[in-house]
Amino acid sequence: MKFLGDRPAYDLTYNDVFMAPSRSSVSSRLDVDLTTPDGVGTTIPLVVANMTAISGRRMAETVARRGAIAVLPQDIPEHAMRETVGYVKDRHTVFETPVTVQADEPVGNVLALIGKRAHRTAVVVDDAHAPIGLVTERHSRQVDRFATVGEVMTRELFTVKDSDDLSSVFDALTDHHFELAPVVRDGGELAGVLTRQGILRSTIYQPAVDESGRLRIGVAIGINGDVRAKAAAALSAGADVLVVDTAHGHQDKMIDALGVVRAVRDEHAAQIGTRVPIAAGNVVTADGAKDLATAGADIIKVGVGPGAMCTTRMMTGVGRPQFSAVLECAAAATELGASVWADGGVKYPRDVALALAAGAGSVMIGSWFAGTWESPGDLNTAADGRLFKESFGMASARAVSGRTQARSAFDRARSALFEEGISSSRMFLDPAHPGVEDLIDSIIAGVRSSFTYAGARSIQEFRERALVGVQSASGYDEGRPRETSW
Repeated sequence: MKFLGDRPAYDLTYNDVFMAPSRSSVSSRLDVDLTTPDGVGTTIPLVVANMTAISGRRMAETVARRGAIAVLPQDIPEHAMRETVGYVKDRHTVFETPVTVQADEPVGNVLALIGKRAHRTAVVVDDAHAPIGLVTERHSRQVDRFATVGEVMTRELFTVKDSDDLSSVFDALTDHHFELAPVVRDGGELAGVLTRQGILRSTIYQPAVDESGRLRIGVAIGINGDVRAKAAAALSAGADVLVVDTAHGHQDKMIDALGVVRAVRDEHAAQIGTRVPIAAGNVVTADGAKDLATAGADIIKVGVGPGAMCTTRMMTGVGRPQFSAVLECAAAATELGASVWADGGVKYPRDVALALAAGAGSVMIGSWFAGTWESPGDLNTAADGRLFKESFGMASARAVSGRTQARSAFDRARSALFEEGISSSRMFLDPAHPGVEDLIDSIIAGVRSSFTYAGARSIQEFRERALVGVQSASGYDEGRPRETSW
């Protein structure tokens, strides 16, 4: 990355900078390869942050199918972690996992389940798990919640085989004016569902898969408690990246934890022949990045205070503008053969592109993905009819309470005094982009366009060719569309 003119003597946020176009021979956004250079195996540079309100099994399988990776939070029980990793590893890389119900179940069960599916449809199956009908929200409106699914479902089914050509399936769905088709195996058993939008996406995105062709997923383990046991459990469950995570990553306890995790990882690699990368953070200085890389981190998480749910800067004054933090830490990490994840502060696709220009290998996204069908939270309806989910910071009283359930009442009460995050915030679903895949489409389209403006076909080329300038607040405002309509 090069600055237009002299590099400023002060730190910069994403809002403070812009990218100027360069002479380019890249004529199409599809000529851009967004495979990440951080060794995680992702094909687009997005990581779902390890936040309880955002990263769960449905989110993990959906983003991995599109080439990203989600990191499970550190505060979920080991059995839940193992179950979730196993669930994601068992998902199909193309077919979406359907919500399934039986005809004798109450309609209320359907309404409770389909909130995690962008297509808002459940497949009705028989005892042999073969599809016999479909039920949607439309079928369930103004119906007694104890009415059975069989009374309201449609039996008009258009099914396809798991061996059918995807383009032919798309054409058939279009011809029949269907949005969704159950996919069946030779014996008639349900294998998944295909939507027209999903088929199109499967031609644009390449799934993030491991050596066995299974979807990838990460696990956070933190620096407290039995770090060795947590790391071993995550590796044995099948985690594809370990994230040693704490708000203040540049501390002795983190260095010690990294030594333990690296030893466990190396033992695991010697047994199975696959070396799982370790991410650690968070830091915002070159010294912090160097110390974590030297201690064994393959990836450095960069960011203190820029997240929407974080109040660290207001409470403590600690943090750093994110663009400058990524720029400095990426340069230091690269010298030691490590990569950087930019963690927090992104609100628009342009911010993701600028983080990559500054040297990030991937960009972590938290609250931006909270208001989607796929996030773990319950779907709620506001007084004005808008749908929302609740999100909260991982240093908030709510998150701290969840992590300290096993402690005494006194210790839990004392820990609650040290809150540095928002405990509840309504994240409204955008009617135009209600699913995480909709947001990924928007982000990746913007990033690909940024690469074409820079004349870059890869993340590495983008780092070298990006031409960045500094602007005033009015300069940033000049590039935004009007927020009112005539």
